[in-house]
Amino acid sequence: MSEQTTKQTFSGYEKFIIAVLAFLQFTVVLDFMVLSPLGYLLLEKLSITTRQFGIVVSAYAFSAGAAGLLTAGFADKFDRKKMLLFFYTGFIVGTLFCGLAPTYHLLLFARIFTGLFGGVIGSISFAIITDLFPIQVRGRVMGFVQMAFASSQVLGIPIGLYLAKQLDWHAPFLMIVGLSVVVWFLVVGKMKPITGHLQIRSKHNAFTHLGKTLSRPEYLQGFAATTLLATGGFMLMPFGTAYGVANLGILEDQLPTLYMVTGICMLVFSPMIGKLSDKVGKYKVFVLGSVIAAIMTIIYCNLGITPLWIIIVLNVFLFVGITARMISASALMTAVPEPQDRGAFMGINASVQQIAGGIASLIAGLIVSVGSTGHIENYPMLGNVVVLAIAVTLILMYRIHRYATLKTEQTAAVVPAADGTV
Repeated sequence: MSEQTTKQTFSGYEKFIIAVLAFLQFTVVLDFMVLSPLGYLLLEKLSITTRQFGIVVSAYAFSAGAAGLLTAGFADKFDRKKMLLFFYTGFIVGTLFCGLAPTYHLLLFARIFTGLFGGVIGSISFAIITDLFPIQVRGRVMGFVQMAFASSQVLGIPIGLYLAKQLDWHAPFLMIVGLSVVVWFLVVGKMKPITGHLQIRSKHNAFTHLGKTLSRPEYLQGFAATTLLATGGFMLMPFGTAYGVANLGILEDQLPTLYMVTGICMLVFSPMIGKLSDKVGKYKVFVLGSVIAAIMTIIYCNLGITPLWIIIVLNVFLFVGITARMISASALMTAVPEPQDRGAFMGINASVQQIAGGIASLIAGLIVSVGSTGHIENYPMLGNVVVLAIAVTLILMYRIHRYATLKTEQTAAVVPAADGTV
């Protein structure tokens, strides 16, 4: 079946699944993303260096990566709804700890705890999407679910920054806890058990299952692509706000406007990008997004004092590129694992992403520094590293694209034969 052949409508329950997963991703993404805009506050309030802040950001990533690896072997052995609720509960508790942490070291501990649970949630969500939706419509589904990133910018980050400024930097985390509790009850009350994968699960024990998943060549190239895919965002994001304020001349009061306008644009573009990836091809959209992201990264990282409207325009184009890469790559990656390996593959893939992101954050903290004038130094060098990673990822994702295309064509050829129509 070609990518052009897609279902036109989703059932009421399918729409609920898409909505609740998007809302759930919104809380998880916001928990991670809100830390970056709070960077300039934390550097001052906690009297920490850029290196220490990089450690706080990467601590979540490393603990999330470790948790994903430890749980990957078990991911296909339980009802996905129960797995989702277990880890989401831990995420809520960890975020509450962040909202109560009075010192740098306690915040660091809270981020590690949150990562142990929050880092696994994305892989479970993607496994659910892969179980419930065919490859031909996953671009659309991913487009809606990935709106969580845009929504966090439109609503979450501006409100979080406002609360942080009016109350305290802890307030955004407490806000996330309140939202997450609502989502938790929706999942408990409305989501049906997801157990279809249990009928074809691997008969190996958890550790053997993990080892076999880690050793398959076609899976390894997926993990390699994910490693570099994570580099860009994790390198630019942690110091993006500090760079904007110190180097580009953005006022603190203008930050919510920047995030809100960018987010609103992404709310419009994300579903369009998802539909486009299903219509013209996921890899073509990935290439287009990569070109846009690379060009915008080079421009953005070499700016001086710049009017706000120009920064907003560049930021929108940058996020269009980043979002196009995320949506198309996520949809492509779901075609890689066999049904009985989906949970394990998604778990390992999420771990690889988090660990790679943690390393990228640490490297970013080593590359950039705060100069004597308060400027963020070496940001252009950081941009060059990101562009290089984008270029190499294009090659790796092409291999994923070829594998996914061949696999889909083979599946389409086998299904008619099983029905006796060929």
